[in-house]
Amino acid sequence: MSSLALTLLYLLAAVLAVVVCRTLKQPPMLGYLAAGVLIGPHALALASNSEGVRHLGEFGVVFLMFAIGLEFSLPKLRAMRKFVFGLGFAQVVLCMLLSFAGMMLLSRFFGRVWDMSWQTAVALSGTFVMSSTAIVVKMMAERAELESEHGRRVLGILLFQDLAVVPLLILIPALASDPDKLVWSLPFEMLKAAALITILLTGGQRVMRWWFTLVARRHSEELFMLNLLLFALGLAWLTELAGLSLALGAFIAGVLVSETEYKHQVETDIRPFHDVLLGLFFITIGMQLDWHILLERWALVLLLLIAPMVAKALVIFAIARYMKSPAGVSLRTGIYLAQAGEFGFVLLSLSASQGLVQPALMNPILAAMVVSMLLTPLLIQYSNRIVMRLAASDWLHQSLQMTQIARQAINTDHHVLICGYGRSGQNLARLLTLENIPYLALDLDPDRVRQAAAGGESVVYGDATRLQALMAAGLGRASAVVITHLDTHATLKTLANTRKHAPDVPVIVRTVDDANLDKLQQAGASEVVPEAIEGSLMLASHALALVGVPMRRVIRLVREQREGRYQLLRDYFHGADDDTPAELDQERLKSFTLPPGAAACGHALGELALAGRDVQFVAVRRSSGAVSADADDPTLLAEGDTLVLRGLPKALALTEDLLLRGR
Repeated sequence: MSSLALTLLYLLAAVLAVVVCRTLKQPPMLGYLAAGVLIGPHALALASNSEGVRHLGEFGVVFLMFAIGLEFSLPKLRAMRKFVFGLGFAQVVLCMLLSFAGMMLLSRFFGRVWDMSWQTAVALSGTFVMSSTAIVVKMMAERAELESEHGRRVLGILLFQDLAVVPLLILIPALASDPDKLVWSLPFEMLKAAALITILLTGGQRVMRWWFTLVARRHSEELFMLNLLLFALGLAWLTELAGLSLALGAFIAGVLVSETEYKHQVETDIRPFHDVLLGLFFITIGMQLDWHILLERWALVLLLLIAPMVAKALVIFAIARYMKSPAGVSLRTGIYLAQAGEFGFVLLSLSASQGLVQPALMNPILAAMVVSMLLTPLLIQYSNRIVMRLAASDWLHQSLQMTQIARQAINTDHHVLICGYGRSGQNLARLLTLENIPYLALDLDPDRVRQAAAGGESVVYGDATRLQALMAAGLGRASAVVITHLDTHATLKTLANTRKHAPDVPVIVRTVDDANLDKLQQAGASEVVPEAIEGSLMLASHALALVGVPMRRVIRLVREQREGRYQLLRDYFHGADDDTPAELDQERLKSFTLPPGAAACGHALGELALAGRDVQFVAVRRSSGAVSADADDPTLLAEGDTLVLRGLPKALALTEDLLLRGR
């Protein structure tokens, strides 16, 4: 097969894999693996795992490690240090020790089937401890669990696993050296890696920043992209030249860029290369899998599937319980991280290339890892049922949380329910306090909740995406709900629960930009406030004022722009300063109190035919004080009732004459 035909085949397989996975709402990585198995030499035999393709796959690993380095953040590590360096460190170390001991026991008692050296056992133990960041994070985001108790623990462990890959990338090539020289070569390789990393991170930071600034001043996107590829691949080549791995150099390159002002631009530019080449890497991994192994050596594959998953889940559960996590949270964390991970494939591929893993073991291990990842979506989907069966105290823990929320909300009525108590939520709470409007905030950051509650603020620990938490917080009695967190999945879940169980409560949503504006409005948001738009309006207002535009006109221009974006801001009552040509083309609110003998008296709202007069009904306030927003309310209008209508000034004037002309 020609190079062009082979390239087209890989692209076709990748496209079809991603389409199927997107349709089934599964991570694309599973599709790439399945596509590799299908077109590989052990299935349809449409392509062979050629040397050139493997090199392209290695580039995928390079860009994966570069992206991990970009995400490396000392403030992030510091904020999650309990979970990263507590849970994460303990999980990696204990799971590696347990895996090493288990494999050495198998080698001793079942040497014919499982014969390996201790170096191979160490390399494979590093492979088995990894979990899939791509699958787990995607599913937690869709389930709005990233900020939950188990979600933060899962993210902490995954973050440490990403960091643990770096020493393993150094360790595995050292293990492949001559056993007689291993005692000296292993410390030497570690010292060499430490020296190279130190030099690059200290001296390289200044040189890299100077060079990137020089390139950026040329204002050429093409030049910036070429420089980025040169930098990432150049450092990868440098570490390989020093006897280390390509992936290690790429990670260091990402770390160097992460502390500069070019980080976000680099993330945007590198994403296409990262996704495409990493997909090709997983296709090459899938091509190595011989599905016949599942039938011929099913017992070994089953052992390699069940033993690591169960052991990893139990170890994580035990560590989390030791660190005072509730039983349900600990069990969920273990279930979510039981599978193999993409870095496991990277380490397994490196181990095989170094001669540490023989082909006879490569395929059973690979098969077990792929199957474990295929099982992950099912395990996460049914995790609640599993936890309820195995952790009887979980329902009690959840009940106690709901009781605490209900205790805080028991004396509140007509309050504003704030979902998320970050900076936006706290600013809103202060304004509500100034106006003597009660509020109750739900937040999932225990430190923030503890400090705010100690300061006398009305905030309680709770997950706003859960219906039980919303109901306990008095959703049915709330006058409004404000969603301030930026996770779209979590927002949609909160909106769905609110609209289903409190359809009359208005919901205001905060977003970064207007990318999901229509989706949020269709989900039931009364108003969506994009931060990017508000920031641009404030920027424009300051710029206009500084160049000499009168302040009154600046304010009016900004208000007109807002009215074009927000339905609620188009609803305002007529005032004395609104009689300008611009204002006559804007919708407004108008109230009509029905006097004795008004034509509308004795008629239901539906009989007034307001829609035919380009006027919309907003609300009616009865003379008794009751307020209704139901346009189909059958109650007859009476003297003293006040109608609130929306429309253009001319249409409102004609409608007023219609309603009152019977006097």
